[in-house]
Amino acid sequence: MPGDDLGRFVQRSLRSFQRSVSQSGAAAGASYTLIGAILLLGGLGYLIDQWRGTSPWGLLGGLLLGLVVGFYDLAKTVWHR
Repeated sequence: MPGDDLGRFVQRSLRSFQRSVSQSGAAAGASYTLIGAILLLGGLGYLIDQWRGTSPWGLLGGLLLGLVVGFYDLAKTVWHR
């Protein structure tokens, strides 16, 4: 029956989608860490610049440190397998 074919198709599609989402979970988490580290440490560097009057060195240092921390976590995720 056509309804059974549609039901099987939907089940296969959902199963495939769940499999791909579960496989990409670690990479997504590492990318969120990369973005978060850059934003958090860059923002902290900006605040230090405003407080100490050292613009743009605190911002640049914060962004650089955020990149290092974020890419370190990304590398741990990629090379863990």
